[in-house]
Amino acid sequence: MHIALLVTAMFCTTSLFASQNRPTLNMEGEAAQLVVDLGGGSISDFHLGEDGLNPLQWDSWDFEPDPSLDPPLAPRSMGHFLCLDRWGPATETETEMGMGWHGEASRSWWSVRQAPTHADGRVQAQMAATLPLAGLEVLRTIRLHDDQAIFTVREDVTNTRHIGRIYNIVQHPTIGPPFLDESTVVDANGTRGFMQETPGPDFETPEVRWPDALKKDGTKVNLRHLKDDASPAVVSYIIEEEYGWVTAINASEQLLIGYLWPSADYPWFDAWRHVADGKPFARGLEFGTTGLHQPGPVLVEKGKIFDRHLFRFIDAKETQTFSYANFLMEIPQDFNGVGSVSYDGTQIVVTERGGKEREMTMDVGALFAATQ
Repeated sequence: MHIALLVTAMFCTTSLFASQNRPTLNMEGEAAQLVVDLGGGSISDFHLGEDGLNPLQWDSWDFEPDPSLDPPLAPRSMGHFLCLDRWGPATETETEMGMGWHGEASRSWWSVRQAPTHADGRVQAQMAATLPLAGLEVLRTIRLHDDQAIFTVREDVTNTRHIGRIYNIVQHPTIGPPFLDESTVVDANGTRGFMQETPGPDFETPEVRWPDALKKDGTKVNLRHLKDDASPAVVSYIIEEEYGWVTAINASEQLLIGYLWPSADYPWFDAWRHVADGKPFARGLEFGTTGLHQPGPVLVEKGKIFDRHLFRFIDAKETQTFSYANFLMEIPQDFNGVGSVSYDGTQIVVTERGGKEREMTMDVGALFAATQ
């Protein structure tokens, strides 16, 4: 059972998870429901209908030394969380000053700026967070389609300081059990890639092509799958089409989750895989402005990989905008995987990979803010 909570800023009504007493923003359409945890801003639940399976069922608390303890109310990363102002570690000095992995966004309380409202076949809400160490503010606008299982996110990042700086923004969708199991298949349109764990001196060699990667011993691995071995753990690929996309399917559950984004906003796709007790535990379907999991000085020294920038520059008081879409589809139990996801400005078409090549369509209209 949920109980109401008045959230400051706009005094709008959200709800609490009864099990953990956590404030959340709930958005409900006819086709799907969406939950955002305000303690970290994570999209913690996206499911079909009233009680469908949530692919984003993952919690960073499970990595704690004793996850059986009751988790604290404090902000933490769950499901799909935001990495801002960085992806990966801080420098030693930044760490001493309080900066953590992946920046402050998932460690901050988010405030609701606009309660969910229905208009023009959409449910819209706004939320925001201030990142004091980074000197950034982020305003997130979410639009959930009422009759389709798709929502769009626009995030406006503002530099609140009087000087410019480099930064990164990476979306970190994470799928977990029970949607994630040995049968789950991930597809994406990444192309050239490299392993984060075993980079050459230039980070660009050895080069691999999606969906392939290499273990430390040179053994080839198909990253579409995850069973009892998550090596290599993180592999990054560039996007060479107008739109990047990644999908994950669980055919036995007849469910697909997909992401679509302008590659001008997010030119990198980053595949993370984790196994616990010999079973799939987490998969990151990540995409962002960088593909190098290193602190700022390393990014600046390298500059580009595969002719793709490894960071953004934001000027004093400047605002930059980034967008993506997240969708769910029902699939047949014999669905092979995804060969392509196309978007023509009005319709998303998902085409099956191999054999039958069936198509599934979603009429969605215009999805994205203007790219930069």
